[in-house]
Amino acid sequence: MLAQARILILSVTLALGVGACHSGGSGRSVAESGAPVAATGTPVVILHAGAGGRSIPVRVELALNEPQRERGLMYRNHMDPDAGMLFLFPSPAPLTFWMKNTLIPLDMIFIDQDRHILGIVENAVPETETARRVTGNSQYVLEIGGGLSQKWGVVPGSTVDFQGSAATATPN
Repeated sequence: MLAQARILILSVTLALGVGACHSGGSGRSVAESGAPVAATGTPVVILHAGAGGRSIPVRVELALNEPQRERGLMYRNHMDPDAGMLFLFPSPAPLTFWMKNTLIPLDMIFIDQDRHILGIVENAVPETETARRVTGNSQYVLEIGGGLSQKWGVVPGSTVDFQGSAATATPN
């Protein structure tokens, strides 16, 4: 686990069926799902599954600085189905990620500065150095278990909300 990233567990009442590392690049809401609201400071991302779809809470670790972003989810052999990692960048840019030393398949959700999903790289193959990106400038990337985006109905254009410390964190 990242020494500097906090993992705080949000109990969810939904039965959800629910990475990688950043290789460089240039560079608030209440869940409507019926899940409990995060305690103050708990980093949580709420994915909104398509237009009018359900809200899906994901508890996240935050990658706020370059060493944390470079390490990402490398060397892990398990991630809980309601967990992920949120990479925060100081400003929007075309971002590129890879899966070197990442042992589990991931979905990479690229999010713009207005918290709209630009694109999704689904089921990124573990332990590969293939550059993964989407068209446009992203300021955030959320990594979740491989295949979950499709299972949950999360698509480009969907919105994302941050709660707890994810809403107030300042990347550097």
